[in-house]
Amino acid sequence: MDDAVDTVIERWRALRPDLDTAPIGVVLRIFRASRLLELGIKDYFEANDLEPWEYDMLTTLLRAGDGAALRMSDLAGAAMISAGALTNRIDRLVAKGLVTRATDPENRRMVRTALTEEGRRIAHSLIEGHLANELDLVRALSPDERAQLEGLLRKLLLSLESGG
Repeated sequence: MDDAVDTVIERWRALRPDLDTAPIGVVLRIFRASRLLELGIKDYFEANDLEPWEYDMLTTLLRAGDGAALRMSDLAGAAMISAGALTNRIDRLVAKGLVTRATDPENRRMVRTALTEEGRRIAHSLIEGHLANELDLVRALSPDERAQLEGLLRKLLLSLESGG
């Protein structure tokens, strides 16, 4: 069965038979799959009155351990966003009562962020549904196919992240 990417490749081959269109099959499919997965995840969190980035922040703090407070630089690295964007996001989570922000007592120039009890409760309550939703999103793949794809994507990401 052909997909929309096959049509794009066929059109390029007809227009420019001299081009190697093989990368389109990988890159465009990853791009399209990413967008569709993002929408499926966003829909789940919208149904639970949360933005995906809010859940990411809450679970990053949750994974740090009970009562752990992370520095803003740690959160920015985990979230892969700028410090300015992170400050805005943390402000919004503080306003919702999901995290606290406090000056580090050992270094007053550092700010640490931690989950509130409500933030911890929400993160714990949504993880099972989130994982079930993700499994549903990749339901077309068998467990062996998912493992194979995971390994291939890991290899690709490591190469892209190292610049090579």
